[in-house]
Amino acid sequence: MATTTTATTTGESPKKLNPKKCNLLDHHSIKHLLDETVTDIVKSRGYVEDVRLSNVRLLMGSLIIIVALVAQFYPKKFPENRDFLIGCIILYVVLNVVLQLIMYRKEKNAIMFTYPPPGSFNTTGLIVSSKFPRFSDMYTLTIESADPKSISANKPVELTKSVTKWFTKDGVLVEGLFWKDVEGLIHDYNKEPKKNK
Repeated sequence: MATTTTATTTGESPKKLNPKKCNLLDHHSIKHLLDETVTDIVKSRGYVEDVRLSNVRLLMGSLIIIVALVAQFYPKKFPENRDFLIGCIILYVVLNVVLQLIMYRKEKNAIMFTYPPPGSFNTTGLIVSSKFPRFSDMYTLTIESADPKSISANKPVELTKSVTKWFTKDGVLVEGLFWKDVEGLIHDYNKEPKKNK
């Protein structure tokens, strides 16, 4: 009988798992599996995901689609609708630029934004980011404060390790090892001394 991945609220790694497997020749498959597992680990430590930025991106994307549809199905024919089409094109470009700026300035390599853990004295959540360069086996995970200027913000911490340390030759993720490394990084972030103001 198949079992599902479960983690305790104390941050312990799962006791019984369906093995997570990916194609080791597929760079994106490896990164996606590791990023998804990192998200599960961070949530198991009591952090709640902050989806506000994702919602803003969805809203911007919806507005872009609406502008394109309105321009396409406007009842007047060209050249009567010329000014209207020019306005739609300008709005379309502006909305796309804003969306790209949000992704470039705010999201960067982030895989997860969180709120502070409930009941903690910390007033900032986390930004969890990852990098896995093409043609490299080195996966870098970074944890930093969602509000670096806050008095409760800690210094960012980073872990860089070869993915070969976490996968078997068949592409099965050795979750116990990966959980241990990610939880160690979260622990390192939380024990970092507060910035002096």
